[in-house]
Amino acid sequence: MLTCFELPAQYDALRDEAIAVARRVEPFAAEADALSVVDERVLGELRASRLCELVVPKAWGGRHDDVDPVAVCVVREELMATSSQLDSLFALQGIGSYALSRAGTDAQRGQWLPRVASGFALAAFAVTEQNAGSDLKAIETTLVDRGGELELTGSKSFISNAGAAAFYSVLAKEGAGFSLVLVPSDTAGLTVKPGAELIAPHVLGDVSLDHVLLPPEARIGAAGEGFEHVLATLAVFRASVAAAALGLARAALDEAVGHTVARVQFGRPLIRQGQVAAMLADSWMEIEMARLLTYRAASRAVHDPAGALVESSMAKVAATETAARVTDRAVQVMGRFGLVRGSKIERLYRQARPMRIYEGASEVLRGSIARSLAETHDRS
Repeated sequence: MLTCFELPAQYDALRDEAIAVARRVEPFAAEADALSVVDERVLGELRASRLCELVVPKAWGGRHDDVDPVAVCVVREELMATSSQLDSLFALQGIGSYALSRAGTDAQRGQWLPRVASGFALAAFAVTEQNAGSDLKAIETTLVDRGGELELTGSKSFISNAGAAAFYSVLAKEGAGFSLVLVPSDTAGLTVKPGAELIAPHVLGDVSLDHVLLPPEARIGAAGEGFEHVLATLAVFRASVAAAALGLARAALDEAVGHTVARVQFGRPLIRQGQVAAMLADSWMEIEMARLLTYRAASRAVHDPAGALVESSMAKVAATETAARVTDRAVQVMGRFGLVRGSKIERLYRQARPMRIYEGASEVLRGSIARSLAETHDRS
């Protein structure tokens, strides 16, 4: 598939790396994507690829001095085009560990980040709860300083990598503020049960924290800084969700084009017929528009992650909504063949839907984008 946008040449080799690992996973991608547990073959290929080095600073085993949001986007676009589990395992290494990279102690980073970079310690970001999703300030998990020990009590739900992770970065209320703490998976009082089965299977679980006792040095950053680290994580990684959506949309369009070129109806290929041609053309244009916005946001996040949060939110909404439209059109132009259970297009169609919800639902992000627009108008 041709594209209307090219990244700087420095990312060409990285894209080739991502394509290579995706191709190795492709023979069992459908089987892996149907699982709600880690597929060891996928994890093995990810480890062998050394791509996880991209989500950790060089000082702790990574490739670059700092995490490069553009590099993360390049990789996620290629991985998601083949396997949602492959993409998720890669992305969560960064999402679950970024607060450590940013604000962890040298002891925390030295213990965990090299293992994150190698893929031999899976990370999890334990933020959401049963009654607190988009409204994170409604979380009920508490962290109390007991004088020499921290006591963590509460529960987290819909946590990616739960049950497979080696450690959890947990957001909790502490006094009038919020703090992040690092909780190894073998800590007494931490238990995990399988989460809900989703329409697009995902490694997911619910985490119970029953009077978990931690040393004071378990905090990630200072007390009360938790939301700052959560927002920093979103600023760096939200654009990468958009990139993953681009990869999914591109894969769906490839499926649709392949079908409509080969399928002849009324004496000519479907792609030469007006309504079908228009739907495919619209899909390609929308993917390329979303790609421009995604990589613009990621490029800005390289130098100013916090300042790029609005652009990253725009990219996330634009790309995930595009993926939804493109997969729907692909099913439509493929007719009855788009409805076949177990086909790649059916898998992509299901996988596109959750992307409009996780890491910021489209409606919530539109609200924050509108507030930023109002603030910009007030300053002008």
